[in-house]
Amino acid sequence: MENFTYTIPTTIYFGKGQVKQIGDIVSQYGKRVLLVYGGGSIKRNGIYDDVTAIFKENGITYFELAGVEPNPRITTVRKGVEICRKENIEVVLPIGGGSTIDCAKVIAAATSYSGDAWDIVLDPSKVVSVLPIVSILTLAATGSEMDTFAVISDMDSNDKIGTSHEDMRPKASILDPTYTFSVPAYQTAAGTADIMSHIMECYFSNVQGYMQDRMAEGLLKTCIEFGVKAIAKPDDYEARANLMWASSWAINNFIKLGKAVEWSVHPMEHQLSAYYDITHGVGLAILTPHWMEHVLNDNTVEKFKEFGVNVWDLSKDEDAYTIAHQAIQKTREYFVAMGIPTTLREVGIVDDRYFDVMAEKACAGLEAAFVPLTKEDVKAIYQKAL
Repeated sequence: MENFTYTIPTTIYFGKGQVKQIGDIVSQYGKRVLLVYGGGSIKRNGIYDDVTAIFKENGITYFELAGVEPNPRITTVRKGVEICRKENIEVVLPIGGGSTIDCAKVIAAATSYSGDAWDIVLDPSKVVSVLPIVSILTLAATGSEMDTFAVISDMDSNDKIGTSHEDMRPKASILDPTYTFSVPAYQTAAGTADIMSHIMECYFSNVQGYMQDRMAEGLLKTCIEFGVKAIAKPDDYEARANLMWASSWAINNFIKLGKAVEWSVHPMEHQLSAYYDITHGVGLAILTPHWMEHVLNDNTVEKFKEFGVNVWDLSKDEDAYTIAHQAIQKTREYFVAMGIPTTLREVGIVDDRYFDVMAEKACAGLEAAFVPLTKEDVKAIYQKAL
């Protein structure tokens, strides 16, 4: 296990009705708020009315940035920055899933920066200061409610870039599982796949971390247990609660610290989303089994055996390669059971015209991955997934 420094300062308010505390939470940081949200579901399900009513009761002035995209655009970030500067915003409050929170993070970080917001996406060391962020989560998926990361797209250049700064971690987040009852089955499945991918990116590492791996296996088993249950019964509180909490712990650094490794599947999927604007979790689910088969070799087979035995409850008495292949197939079958497509063609990617440039972008840094991947490796994985 490698050295690390541990701190996760986000205060979590978990459970039914925790939104009642939003006035007191926000007031710790200011009285002028930018409310950031997506397509308007928060108005249909009543969250918007609840929050704005509490704001009025607490003398909090709010301004709105609506219409954040599923793969949030830098153009939308720029609109938010303009509002923050014009209205002297003190707190940024996203209500939604990871896309909304990611957009809000970069808005909060770019407001005090004199240049363009895209600059700090490319180079977060340019961040001067970050407005306090308080999030209300409505989708279990990205873990943005408790981490330092944000992923932003520039559709003009087909770039989807992940960025990170410690001060972009939310000061507080409200996690009410009932807010996810109305999430459609397809998005629930995609979110579960995203959570599982975050865990597996940390789990498949060449650095030893016994405790971290047992935690990761428990989180994966939680997703496997409750992902299908949430799809079958959308208002199953325990299923939604377990997925929501697993989402946070999948990427809040706890299972990564001491055994960090360059992620593999996410960089490849970011290119799919950048060029084809597909649902992130779906792209991850399609690519993951193909990546697993591609990197399975004599050096990695024992890790895949461990994955099969401890996550999928396969018999440890079989040959290691047999267990590894069975584990990969179990992973594929689980995504199918949640209704996720298995090929890129099913999500509208019918040819390989962009695979060269996508592979070129995706492979940057993957020489340090669990199994190093070249441009040719990445392109081969895309081709197998097609």
